[in-house]
Amino acid sequence: MSRRIEDLAPATDLPPAGDLVPIEDLALIGDHQTAALVGRDGSIGWLCLPRFDSAACFAALLGDEENGHWRLAPVGAGPCTRRAYRPDSLVLDTEWDTDDGSVRVTDFMPQRDRAPDVIRIVEGLKGRVTLRSTLRLRFDYGSVVPWMRQEDGHRVAVAGPDSVWLRSEPAVHTWGHAFGTHSEFTVEEGEKVAFVLTWHPSHEPRPALVDPYESLRHSLDDWRAWTARCHYEGPHRDAVVRSLITLKALTYAPTGGIVAAPTTSLPEEPGGVRNWDYRYCWLRDSTLTLGALLAAGFSDEAEAWRDWLLRAVAGNPADLQIVYGLSGERRLPEYEVPWLSGYADSAPVRIGNEAVEQLQLDVYGEVVDSLALADRSGLATPPHAWHLQLSLLEFLHQKWREPDQGLWEVRGPRRHFVYSKVMVWVAADRTVRALEKNPKLPGDVERWRKLRDEVHREVCERGYDPERNTFTQSYGSAELDASLLLIPRVGFLPPDDPRVIGTIDAVHAELGHEGLLRRYTADQTAIDGLPGQEGVFVVCSFWLADALHMTGRTKEARELFERLLALRNDVGLLAEEYDPSSRRQLGNFPQAFSHIGLVNTALALFGADAGG
Repeated sequence: MSRRIEDLAPATDLPPAGDLVPIEDLALIGDHQTAALVGRDGSIGWLCLPRFDSAACFAALLGDEENGHWRLAPVGAGPCTRRAYRPDSLVLDTEWDTDDGSVRVTDFMPQRDRAPDVIRIVEGLKGRVTLRSTLRLRFDYGSVVPWMRQEDGHRVAVAGPDSVWLRSEPAVHTWGHAFGTHSEFTVEEGEKVAFVLTWHPSHEPRPALVDPYESLRHSLDDWRAWTARCHYEGPHRDAVVRSLITLKALTYAPTGGIVAAPTTSLPEEPGGVRNWDYRYCWLRDSTLTLGALLAAGFSDEAEAWRDWLLRAVAGNPADLQIVYGLSGERRLPEYEVPWLSGYADSAPVRIGNEAVEQLQLDVYGEVVDSLALADRSGLATPPHAWHLQLSLLEFLHQKWREPDQGLWEVRGPRRHFVYSKVMVWVAADRTVRALEKNPKLPGDVERWRKLRDEVHREVCERGYDPERNTFTQSYGSAELDASLLLIPRVGFLPPDDPRVIGTIDAVHAELGHEGLLRRYTADQTAIDGLPGQEGVFVVCSFWLADALHMTGRTKEARELFERLLALRNDVGLLAEEYDPSSRRQLGNFPQAFSHIGLVNTALALFGADAGG
């Protein structure tokens, strides 16, 4: 039974359990190299410096306040009265109405010159309000208490390689207590106090000071100039632009890589073990990300992502990984951090991701599809890209019959996942099309056409259940998988093929939960080798909307899209998963894949060429 759309809205008015900050209470600020998460209570509980994948200096989100946080709010106040991003920007305004008056805190991270800064500007709006700042810096994921000193009007924290400087303009009453730095001050209407927190390597001199108010002006100008490039003018433009801003914020500017999320170990099941580090760049996201950026008008970002992709996968195709570091690093060893209790006691907290060792045949298809999409879209193609593509095909020619871990990186036994084989077909198909279009390219078109036909025939024979009229998750399995919804999108079969329509209906019926979609069977332990369950997978529900639209059920698709929009938090952000029963977001946050799904579905449903 489906709930009404309004019943599925985020429950941001519900009290948290104890001191737990609901994931949907978080907002994102960032500087295109790292990001911080700000709660509705004015506390920054997660921040890694200087990069997305660096050790956190605020890790309260995965432990408690003693693991590092920075709260700035009226004395005695709880959650804010209201908050919002300034239009077309990543500048966050949080406001409290108190018995004594009203006050605003503006949080942002300016695009850095050399050092990362977190700037928090307090402004009195009405009356006379007393605020308190409590800063607890804890380097190395909350385990290291730094040595503090005063110097040139700053509070300076140093431990090992890390140094953080804190100042306020104007200076306010500040003192140290219980391994924290505390400030208390009062603002009246029109008065402002700015705090600037700056990180730099401890062996280097302090970086030049930034003007917080000039930085605010520049940040707003930069973001608004960027969002003005968006081509989309259809319904729900604000939601689309917010998702694109989020994708931009998750981009590591020096290389063009896009992290899956800025967090690690936010659980797919509260109290469970499905907790992963997503602060890296996944190849599985490549085609969908590239398509969203290009269709929305951000060709520079699309080209930077494509170039990151080419650099990351260069080398022996046998060594291709599913995930890389921000600069294309290959070694991402996974280990546990035992001193952090985990979000909602969801242990272990993991750093790194051993999925880097997995074989996932689908990523070869996704890389080739990305290169083909970039070429079709007019991005300049480096000469070596074609030779790389042929090398990937050579590897698939030898390995495509092997089982793998599949799109979802299962930690159970390898299987012949249907989606993986479909993406092998995509790799061969895109190569055949390129050779047919340009016969002067080197390559044996007949060889790759034969591979394409062979893969297609096997998938239709071994991955399809004729009695149920549906493709299945893997050969010989009765299980279904939301990735099967992508079969018409990648062109493996046309949308009006009865097998496609049957698969969409079966996936919708068997994986549907409270009007949304799980990624695979409810008996997940048998598939991925892990105990426990998870919520509905947000991007899979967007895929269902896409599939419904492609098969002519546009009204249903738009209703589902509206339901998905209602899952966003009050500032427009989505996690990886959602629990319809508790109305809580789950998993790492904000999740690039979820926002990519939102953009692509909006473009499909409401873009200039959308039908219905």
